[in-house]
Amino acid sequence: MTGRRLLPALALVMASNLASAADTLRCGSQLISVGDRSSEVLQKCGEPLSRDLLGYKRSANRREEFQVEEWTYGPNGGMYQYLRFEGNRLMQITSKRGN
Repeated sequence: MTGRRLLPALALVMASNLASAADTLRCGSQLISVGDRSSEVLQKCGEPLSRDLLGYKRSANRREEFQVEEWTYGPNGGMYQYLRFEGNRLMQITSKRGN
C-alpha cells in the first residue's frame, strides 16, 4: 500500500477505535437490542449515569412529535455506552472509551 493510501486507511481504523456502534449491549447477564422499549432497558440495565433530552423529532408519516433522549451508562472497563431513544424505542447504541 502506498503512503497516500495508507494514511487515510490508518485514520479510519483509529477513528473506529474511538467510537463504535452496535445493535446489542450486555447489561450484566441481560442483553438489550435496538428496538427495545426504554422500560425494558431500564429493567435490564438499571438507572443510567445520566439522561439527556436531545429534543423532539417529527414523524414524516404520521405527523407526530416524539422525544429524543440519550442515556449514558459506564464506565465499564473504561468504556461508556450511549443509548439513543426516539419515542421510547432504543434506536442506537454507541460505545466510547472514557478519558
